[in-house]
Parts: sequence; C-alpha cells; structure tokens
Amino acid sequence: MVYILSVIAKFVSKNIGIPNLYLKTVYYTFLLCTLSIQSLHLTSGFSFKEVNSVRASTSKVVCCHFSSDGKLLATGGHDKKAVLWYTDTLKSKTNLEEHSSLITDVRFSPSMSRLATSSFDKTVRVWDADNPGYSLRTFMGHSASVMSLDFHPNKDDLICSCDGDGEIRYWSINNGSCARVFKVEFCQLYVYEYNATMFHVGINWDVGGTAQMRFQPHLGRYLAAAAENVVSILDVETQACRLSLKGHTKPIHSVCWDPSGEYLASVSEDSVRVWTLGSGNEGECVHELSCNGNKFHSCVFHPTYPSLLVIGCYQASYLICLLFVTVASLELWNMTENKTMTLAAHDGLIAALAVSTVTGLVASASHDNVDQMLVVVSDLVA
Repeated sequence: MVYILSVIAKFVSKNIGIPNLYLKTVYYTFLLCTLSIQSLHLTSGFSFKEVNSVRASTSKVVCCHFSSDGKLLATGGHDKKAVLWYTDTLKSKTNLEEHSSLITDVRFSPSMSRLATSSFDKTVRVWDADNPGYSLRTFMGHSASVMSLDFHPNKDDLICSCDGDGEIRYWSINNGSCARVFKVEFCQLYVYEYNATMFHVGINWDVGGTAQMRFQPHLGRYLAAAAENVVSILDVETQACRLSLKGHTKPIHSVCWDPSGEYLASVSEDSVRVWTLGSGNEGECVHELSCNGNKFHSCVFHPTYPSLLVIGCYQASYLICLLFVTVASLELWNMTENKTMTLAAHDGLIAALAVSTVTGLVASASHDNVDQMLVVVSDLVA
C-alpha cells in the first residue's frame, strides 16, 4: 500500500502545492482508519495487502492473466506487445512483439505451456511460454478487431476468439485452421456456411460486437459471451444458445466464472450481477450489486474464497485535507452476507483483474498516471 499512498500524495502535492510529507501523514491516517472501519463492516474479516507492483508500460495495458502454475503473469495493451513477468519478483521475462496493433486480450492455456494474444490487427497468435521468441500460430479470418479469446479448459487443441462485429470463431491449434464460427441473434442459432472441413456459424447482435467471452472452467460445456447488455451462454458441443442473461441496462465490460463453473459474474458500469448455471435454476440472477460512487469495470472470483468477488472500479472520490481526490478502487464484495469493502488501489481505471488458483494472488492492471500502467499483485488475508 505504500506505493498507492505516495501516488496520491504526489498527485495532490503536484496539483495543489501542499508538501508531500504532510500529505503522506494525513493519508496514512485516513487509509488506516478507513480500513479499520470497513473491516468491521465486512464481517468475514477479509483484507488485501499489496505484495508487489511494477510499471509495466508507457502505454495503456488492458489485459492480464496468470499461468496455470502461477509462476508467470502476462500483460498486454496499447504498445502492441505482450510482456511475461515472473510472479514472485515481477521482473520481466520476455516481450512478445508481432502484433501490428494494440493487444486486447491475453490468456494462458490451463493445461499446456502456451499463451495466446488477440489484437486490433484482426489476428490471434499462439505462443510457447517456455520459448516465446516467435509465435507458433497466427490465425487470420476475422473481419473486425479481435476483442477477446480463451483456451478450452480440457481440449488442448481448441481456442476461441470473438471480434467487434460479434463473430465468434473456434480455431484448431494443431491444424492451424478455423473449426467453427457461431452466429446467434438473441439465441436464434443458424448455420450460414458448412462444408467438409469448416462449420461456419456466429454471434450477431443488433448493436455492437462481442466485448468478452470465457469458457466455463473444468468441464468447458458452456461459453459465456457478452455483447452490449446481454450475456449469451452457448453450448460448446451442440452450438446451441442455451441461455440469454438479461438485466443489465448498460454495456457489459467483463464476465468471469467462479472456480467451480457454477456461477458467472457480469459487470457493467453501474452494476454487477451473479448468475447461477447450476442444475434447477439455470440463468437466475442470484446476487446483484449496484454502484455507489464507483464505476465498475472488471471482476474476478477469488480462487480460495468463492463467496468473494473482487471488482475493479474507477472514479472513486476521497476527502483528503479538505480536498476531494479521485482514485480507482477495488471493491471486495462478500456475496453471502451482501457486504462490501472499498480499497484505494490505483489512480486510474482498473482495466483488468486476474487470479492464480495456485498462489491465491490477485493481479490488477491499471491506467495509472495517464500515460503509464501499473500492475499490482495482492494477497487476501482472512
């Protein structure tokens, strides 16, 4: 937390002209008191501590993800490159630099030493995490910027991507070819091309394209795809749209599954909704949180505390020295007790969150100080 305190102190000192030391003293007191009061409100006693942080780029970084063993953290963004970091030290391992435009998503394979990147250059690239000197595969075929991608949890050969026109493509890594493309209009599935080697289907929405998609963990039976204010749950095997999750009034920025694959969270600017995909109540919204001053942007279930959702926010205002300072925060939401705790975490939009199921760490990527990005790795203490 020391870095976060100094950032706010420097921000106020630079813009207001109040000495750094005085501001640091005041803000330390403010933060400690706030955390103490908030811990009482969050009755389970959760709190975060910062483990490490790094300035990862001079451009905005919009995505991050841990490797399956928790030893590596990948980031990507506007500088057109992905960076691999050693988690324990946050020292850079290597840069992946083949995309010709900004990187929109980065994901590690859950079972192999591979990672993949998607980009505004309309391509998806697959890399060997152990020998990442050049990409193993480059997939082309999208007609619009690729917005998101994911590896299937138990089919090593299968990777999925979605673009700004709402088209979702399945790729075979071994064959280096497109396997399927889904097209759904509000859960009305139709096939518009089929031959012996390609099954061409897709997602098409009245407004906008697909913002993010994620496979259900472990089983990989479902694919969740968010476009505008709706999340579609697609059956991976049958290509059928099983559910259309509606309730958000603003565009959805992020979706994430809980580790069991039974719950899905979706985040828009003004609310977070948690849906059940378990038997009997599929598609029911079981938890909802509305914003209260913060604007929501990203989310992730904590790997060892399944009732805790970590939400990345921006535009939270704090009163410091009789002045309001705007910072980005992490919202810890205990869904079981419907209680929240807000922690000042960055001074810019928290664009992405990632968790490691091995180490229990949470990484947050932010557009700090306008032209720089900060990655903070945090640990949850009960």
